[in-house]
Amino acid sequence: MPDMCPKCGLPKDICVCDILDRETLKKIHVFTEKKKFRKFVTVVEGLSGDELERTSKELKRILAVGGTSKNGVIELQGGNKDGVRKALISLGYSNESIDVT
Repeated sequence: MPDMCPKCGLPKDICVCDILDRETLKKIHVFTEKKKFRKFVTVVEGLSGDELERTSKELKRILAVGGTSKNGVIELQGGNKDGVRKALISLGYSNESIDVT
């Protein structure tokens, strides 16, 4: 018997929980900060748990930058606000839920 998803009750190979979680209306806030030695860092807030780790890994891979995810925040090296928006949309997040300032 295949493994069952605890959320939706479907087998894990056809589970749709990830897609449904991304489509729910949550606000993702993207902005830049100036850090040590006048370096810019792009910050992504609004994600949590396993979604935070998975999205952080994919953003770093797509944008070819270094970064970290901790305390519910993703920090990416450089000022990549527009690139982060495009990457989040390609990962399945809705355009309306992404706030870039």
